[in-house]
Amino acid sequence: MNYQGSCHCGRIAFEVEGQIDEVMECNCSHCSKKGFLLWFSPRDQVALKSPEADMATYTFNKHEIKHQFCPDCGCQPFGFGQMPDGSPIAAINVRCLEGVEPTELTIKQVDGRSF
Repeated sequence: MNYQGSCHCGRIAFEVEGQIDEVMECNCSHCSKKGFLLWFSPRDQVALKSPEADMATYTFNKHEIKHQFCPDCGCQPFGFGQMPDGSPIAAINVRCLEGVEPTELTIKQVDGRSF
C-alpha cells in the first residue's frame, strides 16, 4: 500500500510504500512527550516530495536517529536511522499519514526509558 504523509502545514511531504502491521509507542523522554506512534520501514520505501533543505533535524542521546521536523509548524513526520546490521531505516509517525486511523492499529508498548 502507498501512504501519503506530511507535516501539519504541508511543507514536508512524503510517501511511503508498505503495510502497517504494528506500530510502536515508546515511553522514552522524546517519543512520550510528542505522542509518536511509529511504524518502521526500510528507508528506500520512503520518497520525499519536498526538498531535504526544507527540513530541520534534531538528534539527542546517542545522536543515531535524525529526527526530521518542519521548521514552520514544528511537526515531526519521520526520523532516519540504521538497523543494527547497518541497513537504513525510517521511523514514520503514523499520525502524519493520510487515511490512517491510529485507534484501528495494533500498538506495541516499548520501554525506551530503559535503552
